[in-house]
Amino acid sequence: MSNLSEGTIEIRREALGSPVAASLIRSLNAELSARYPEEGATHFRLDPEEVAGGRGAFLVAYVSGEPIGCGAIRRVDAETGEIKRMYVAPASRGRGIGRAIVRALEAEARGIGISRIVLETGTRQAEALALYPSLGFEQIPAFGEYVGSPLSVCMAKTLGP
Repeated sequence: MSNLSEGTIEIRREALGSPVAASLIRSLNAELSARYPEEGATHFRLDPEEVAGGRGAFLVAYVSGEPIGCGAIRRVDAETGEIKRMYVAPASRGRGIGRAIVRALEAEARGIGISRIVLETGTRQAEALALYPSLGFEQIPAFGEYVGSPLSVCMAKTLGP
């Protein structure tokens, strides 16, 4: 847990199909669809089994009991995990919540033997483009479903012990 001036941030696992997760993901999808109205510009897929115990995790950040952010880590291969569905409610941005979620996802990744994390964000997400490099992520060539997507920015980070 981390402290914020308005309360304590608590990050905990949540089922991907829960009402809390569904609400945050709806907000994320709406924001991404507004920023990227082009056909095929958004990559929303994440399956519940990908964040099941031992394979990944879906985490929700709460402040004063209110869910205000989320993120997931899913295994890509034996050593690599991918961050998906990162979101912090606009009114709560700039308070270190996204940073806390990423750190918690890194801990989850280490716990299941992942030593490298990759992610995709978009060219129109200034917040993400500032956050990830500040946490040690470096830009890499597009991978997987993002190859050929001119609006995608892919990054990676090797995890220490």
